Amino acid sequence: MTTNYEETWAKCLNIIQENLPKPVFNTFFAPIVPVELKGSLLTIQVQSPFVYEYLEAHCLDLMARTLHRVIGPDAKLEYRVVMSNQNAGTLPTTIRIPSNDGSKNVPNEPKIQPKGAGEHIPPYIIPGLKKIQIDPHLNPEYTFDNYVEGECNRMARAAGFAVAGNPAGTPFNPLFIYGGSGLGKTHLANAIGLEVKKNFPEKVVLYVDANKFLTQYMQATRDNNRNDFIHFYQMIDVLILDDVQYFADKQGTQEVFFQIFNHLHQHQKQLILTSDKAPVDLNGMEERLLSRFKWGLAADLQEPDFDTRIKILKRKTYKDGIEIKEEILEYIASHVTNNVRELEGTLISLLAQATLNKKEITLELAKGMIDKLVKNTQREISIDYIQKVVCNYFSMSVDVLSSKTRKREIVQARQIAMYFAKNMTKCSLAVIGNAIGNKDHATVLHACKTVNNLIETDKAFKQDLEEIEKRLKM
Repeated sequence: MTTNYEETWAKCLNIIQENLPKPVFNTFFAPIVPVELKGSLLTIQVQSPFVYEYLEAHCLDLMARTLHRVIGPDAKLEYRVVMSNQNAGTLPTTIRIPSNDGSKNVPNEPKIQPKGAGEHIPPYIIPGLKKIQIDPHLNPEYTFDNYVEGECNRMARAAGFAVAGNPAGTPFNPLFIYGGSGLGKTHLANAIGLEVKKNFPEKVVLYVDANKFLTQYMQATRDNNRNDFIHFYQMIDVLILDDVQYFADKQGTQEVFFQIFNHLHQHQKQLILTSDKAPVDLNGMEERLLSRFKWGLAADLQEPDFDTRIKILKRKTYKDGIEIKEEILEYIASHVTNNVRELEGTLISLLAQATLNKKEITLELAKGMIDKLVKNTQREISIDYIQKVVCNYFSMSVDVLSSKTRKREIVQARQIAMYFAKNMTKCSLAVIGNAIGNKDHATVLHACKTVNNLIETDKAFKQDLEEIEKRLKM
């Protein structure tokens, strides 16, 4: 434990930064100033009541776990909130507000209960334990209703919903969900658990992060309670293990999980595993464990396409009661393409910037903020976005590009979309043709040749093309 408040807060920030999208961290946590540390009470100064309300509503659990880890189990948090006075010429004042004391109830942290003098009971052993008493550790916000479906996740979502309706009764056991960071693995896994609890209240569901499983296993080994540890996990009806890739090169943990896996599977219990890689790409895993990962279904999550990103932003703004113009959402969706976490983080940062600076949410404000967030990185323009911009320019539906009509204006719009896709993306001709009208690579080549010829011979066409290009680069 440290007694220096600046050093304490710096340690907290290091942990918090690893668990939040960069835009959210930079907007809400980077400006915070530590004020003092008295015993286990840490006081921090935030720049406005809005920031205080956001932290309490959305980050309390993370902050509580962090303080518990850095300061100790009795850690408490107090805010000093800067209040702007209405009278001109007067300086801002600050008020002290205690946190909602989430630091006393640290979620997902092992709670050690006394067993006797000098002895402790690990968090997975509760005297007289009944199955119904096990906390599933599910996030109530991560539901199927809040999970936006798109081409990038349709199969995984459908498989998850099937599992939730009939745990261990489908061929998807285990259900192995994999994909890059921020693509929604944890959300989908939690949604399955919540749906199971709704459909089958009597079933014991447990969500556990692989790192926590590792920590519990090491504690059980030290305390000579390995059998109790295994017995606890064998009681679970639906086990959700997040980030299983962290078991790599952990021979003891793999051995014990192998026993748990076999028992649950043989007794018709459901296993749901997530990983950042497909089973075939996991290194440092025992072959017998990998073979079991492949028993059921491996469903991948891909980066969301443009339309899915728009749906995600609209769902977020609707849920938070925010009205943002369509063109602003389209701009965000076209420039923040990596994952869902960064996308939502950017939207939160935009809202914070507008609120803190008392500005209207405009396209110019969004551009300025995104320029800072994606500085020195190459912005990706997707084929979906190109089609949408082209169709908006010619006042037609995106769907008509995939139709078999030979109307001149539609054929030309399709050719323009192919032209920009070839010049502004890294996609192959085959991929471009498949995405725009389900055509082959020869059609894309012909389209590009036709557009180049028209640029040289048709002045009005060239002006249209320049205007579309300007919109794509906005």
